[in-house]
Amino acid sequence: MATDLKCFSLEGKGLKLDTTEDLEAHIGPLRSMTNLEEVRILGNTLGIGACKLLGEVLATKKTLKVANLADIFTGRLLNEIPEALSYLLTSILNLPKLRTINLNDNAFGLNTQEPLIEFLSSHVPLQHLYLNNNGLGPHAGINIANALSKLHAKKEEARKAGEEVPDLETVICGRNRLENGSMMAWAETFRLHNKIKEIKMVQNGIRQEGISLLLSEGLNHTVGLETLDLQDNTFTIMGARALAKVVPHWANIRELGIGDSLLSAKGGVLLAKALSHGKNQKLETLRLQYNDITAKAVQDLSAAAEDALPALRRIELNGNKFSEDEESISALQELLEARKEKYAGDIVDEDAWGVDSLSDLEELDSDEEEEEEEEEEEISPEERAEKLIKDAEEAQEQPTVQLKDKDVDDLASKLQKTSI
Repeated sequence: MATDLKCFSLEGKGLKLDTTEDLEAHIGPLRSMTNLEEVRILGNTLGIGACKLLGEVLATKKTLKVANLADIFTGRLLNEIPEALSYLLTSILNLPKLRTINLNDNAFGLNTQEPLIEFLSSHVPLQHLYLNNNGLGPHAGINIANALSKLHAKKEEARKAGEEVPDLETVICGRNRLENGSMMAWAETFRLHNKIKEIKMVQNGIRQEGISLLLSEGLNHTVGLETLDLQDNTFTIMGARALAKVVPHWANIRELGIGDSLLSAKGGVLLAKALSHGKNQKLETLRLQYNDITAKAVQDLSAAAEDALPALRRIELNGNKFSEDEESISALQELLEARKEKYAGDIVDEDAWGVDSLSDLEELDSDEEEEEEEEEEEISPEERAEKLIKDAEEAQEQPTVQLKDKDVDDLASKLQKTSI
């Protein structure tokens, strides 16, 4: 029976593969593949012996393009993971066509970061990096970002030597508690890798000073950006100001996610006005749920959608502070419905069009409407830098704790399940 000779998969089988013998029983087809392009090992748990053998086999697959190694260390002790990971990443480091690496849902952090740092700083073909829900923390976050900055230098060296080298186009690094402490390092990474197209850094505990710096000193250089998702961090008016200044630079932006980020009423207005300049003609999806946005911002967004955002087809506004009966909401709904009828085609994904369900709105009472929004004090770039340098120093002072086996095992299990 014919099989796909370009993809080898053990995905989701729930196998516990401790030794070389355990793995050997499953990789006969992998050994015989001569044109392998993708390997999918996610959803199993691999020990040191199994990783050593898998690495040895993959090292021979010079055509490999995609390695999906997500969720392969569930139940493993943290002191097992570095050696196992090192066998894998060292083996695939020199594969010339390997452009996509997925390490989502593996418990890394300070105790287990070293093999990953070595790989990320050296694998010149890297184009798409998936590193989501890994328990990094700000110190490891700094080290990962610094590794990617070193990678940029190696990519440039390879180009000067006449090699064809892809740009880093995708960085998915959410649910990793990167916090303010790592934002100077990440801003530098994106300043260097300025041809990046997709960035998702959701739910990282980044506060307004870090968001502001990331936007104004990093993402302002990424003029080809198509997708940015920073949901579930903290913007406030400080981050909103930075976003409003930067968003006109992103002529290719298609999806912008700022939901659940305390954008604020005034921040919503600033973003709407920035979008009204007509610099974001390709924007299709705008996620702004749970941001304390009020009717004024909705009015401005509605006007911008009609006049300056011709590609907009989806806007998410649930959980904000206005009435569903606002005329501007009706205008948005009618506009996006008309665009759906005109452009969606025969098979329609309803979640990709229109205004989202507004089932959880908060209505302002008269007292709130009369209150002046508390103005957040602006800080200078120098003051912001001073604060973030302090945060970075504190992050790097965090100890690498050596735990007892039982504690390590418990922590590994928790890291796999915790939503930060």
